[in-house]
Amino acid sequence: MIINKTNPFTEEEIEKLKEEFGFYVKTVIDIQNKICIAGMNMHYDGEKILLDQGSSQINLWGGGVDLETKKIDFNSFINIRPNQNNESNEIQNANIRDQFKKITEYFFKGIFK
Repeated sequence: MIINKTNPFTEEEIEKLKEEFGFYVKTVIDIQNKICIAGMNMHYDGEKILLDQGSSQINLWGGGVDLETKKIDFNSFINIRPNQNNESNEIQNANIRDQFKKITEYFFKGIFK
């Protein structure tokens, strides 16, 4: 189930997000508008939804959260952007990584208590 939010996921929503991969949830975050879309099979599906809703490509970054270990990752094909000096699947810019991490912790605050 794909869920698009501007406020934290509820416990019930997190349970629904587990349907795709179990303990792991893929996310795409608009770091400027603080929007998180989660639960898709492929990051580009979430990216497309956010682009269709008016988000700007330069603000969209992909990753995920392991709900068991509480580890956030910054890895997605949508992150490969040579024009933004990001030539890897990983978010390489420390500032963007930090924003992505903080926003992920906000949306999954029930996990990161």
